[in-house]
Amino acid sequence: MTNNWSGSEVEAAVADYFYMLRLELTGNKYNKTGHRRALMEQLNNRSNGSIELKHQNISAVLIEMGIPYIDGYKPRSNYQRSLLPAVVADYLKANPELQRLFAADSEVTPAIPSVEDFLAAWDEPPKPEDRKTPTISEPRAIYNPGGANYLEREARNQSLGEAGEQFVLNFERARLIKAGKDSLADRIEQISITVGPSAGFDIKSFEENGTDRYIEAKTTKYGKNTPFFVTPNELQFSRDNASRYYLYRLFKFRNGPRLFGLSGYIEDRCILEPSEFIARLGWN
Repeated sequence: MTNNWSGSEVEAAVADYFYMLRLELTGNKYNKTGHRRALMEQLNNRSNGSIELKHQNISAVLIEMGIPYIDGYKPRSNYQRSLLPAVVADYLKANPELQRLFAADSEVTPAIPSVEDFLAAWDEPPKPEDRKTPTISEPRAIYNPGGANYLEREARNQSLGEAGEQFVLNFERARLIKAGKDSLADRIEQISITVGPSAGFDIKSFEENGTDRYIEAKTTKYGKNTPFFVTPNELQFSRDNASRYYLYRLFKFRNGPRLFGLSGYIEDRCILEPSEFIARLGWN
């Protein structure tokens, strides 16, 4: 059997993926294993692992379109671009109600989750994607036919950002109190409120030895691998204060929030890609 998926197989996988994504974004439970088993009956003897990889490929396409993805399918971007993005785009064009669902969800701000142990929410950063399989040397930009980047729209949701900052404030207080540094915990400051965006970071906390810890909080309701957005001011501040700078990434904030931290200059820890451009009239 050839490893290449036919058009009809890809269409079946994409339809199944979006069915699950609808359920996830509307708060309904479903069984991924059951869906894979049912999908096998529509495919040409595909293995469970092959189907899972295809769903991970779909996650990667959606992220590049600026659309939320199924949290349980970690994006894998090593895929043939000649077919999958076009099938995803065609499905979105045929189901315009999905754009309304994505738009509404990007504006949702959950209540600040109450957790018994804030420190238990700490997680490790995502591991870099395995690139052993050669990638297709084509432009990475894939455009959502709906014309909106919902991940960027969610990132600009001010009330969501403020809720995430409150979670980080609680986390930092718990971290310092556990270390016996109650006096430092009392001095934590929400710089985004007292100074504003010009500061280049959100929260001033402390190391256990009393030195400053500058924290930028980025919050998403979606999965661990959801990209985040940084401003030139934030990037510059992380470079100028690399030894004391942390970016805290909160994810799954809708329920069961988790977070991980990246220390130092952001560009040393992340791949930065331009998300928009300024166009000025001019002549060469």
